[in-house]
Amino acid sequence: MISATPSVFDASLSRSGGAGIDAFVDRHAPNVDYTYYGAGKVALRDGLDGLVEPGENVLVPAYLSPAVVEPFCDLGLEPRFYAIEETLAPDFADLESRIDDDTVAVMSVNYFGFPQPGLERLASLTNEYDCYHIDDNAHGPISVADGTLLGTHGDLGFTTLRKLLPVPDGAILYRVADEAKATFSPSPLAGSADRIAATDCRFVTTSAAETALGPLYQSIESMLDDGADDPSSVDPGARYEATKAPMSKLTAMVTDAADPDTIRAARRENYRTWQQVLADREDITMFYERLPEGISPYEFPVRARDSDAFLAALHDCGVVGAHTWPILRESVFEADGYDTATRLSQEVVTLPVHQGIEPTAIETAGKRLQQ
Repeated sequence: MISATPSVFDASLSRSGGAGIDAFVDRHAPNVDYTYYGAGKVALRDGLDGLVEPGENVLVPAYLSPAVVEPFCDLGLEPRFYAIEETLAPDFADLESRIDDDTVAVMSVNYFGFPQPGLERLASLTNEYDCYHIDDNAHGPISVADGTLLGTHGDLGFTTLRKLLPVPDGAILYRVADEAKATFSPSPLAGSADRIAATDCRFVTTSAAETALGPLYQSIESMLDDGADDPSSVDPGARYEATKAPMSKLTAMVTDAADPDTIRAARRENYRTWQQVLADREDITMFYERLPEGISPYEFPVRARDSDAFLAALHDCGVVGAHTWPILRESVFEADGYDTATRLSQEVVTLPVHQGIEPTAIETAGKRLQQ
């Protein structure tokens, strides 16, 4: 079975007192201030709090999970969605048409651990209009592009540790610009808990059940899922509120023990293995033909001609961690002007590449797919 996320029991977790996430960030972003949080959305809220005023607006890509804009609403800001291109780059004509005197920030998104195309042009645009650039790097905590740690391209940014490690939560807020550093005032939700909590124990128990039961556990989860692919079934506000807690003690411990270089190498090898086993399929198109140096992929994204059929075939081959992405906010899904985002949300299938997977498991799944 190829699961969606690594298990907390995976041998891939460093046992050697590895360098940890702190040392990795210090090495790749030495002039950036950073703080740990339980969730990236809460980190973003704290980072913006001293920089914005209620009534202003923030531009975000339409191709985005629904709860990401909740921190803006929490601060009294209006989220405005801009269209994207097929390459995941911003539609700059659409983006610029939505900027006005009350626009305080524009957010870019590094999809699947790769830098969003057009970052330099977006930075020039935010400079021209004197607004902040937010670098959403939830997908790529240890991705480095052209010597820059993703998440630190803008004035402030954030990343999500549970997209990388077998942990229940965890995020980092990056403050790059001097003003973002000077105005930052952490809320009580900053930092990490000082002791193991019941939620940590539940996470370990769930991870143990998933490891022991495998596909049966995934089937039970699916039966309990009530329409998660339907935007109208998602409550973004409730999801955001549920993340309002400091980073767990368990996450802090795993973060300290992790070996980012080893994890990145494993993810890159699994990504390249998917490239090889899917190279001859005519019903899918790969998003990224190249895997640039320094990138730690979150998942392996493809565009499928028939996503339901492809997902069913993957499931039959033991790949239970594949899924379409994302569920769009209801106000965006099928709305005028967001055709590309809607189409991609239905066509993009992501396959797991996490460090808990052995490349041989991907090769075996590939052979079964060919049959």
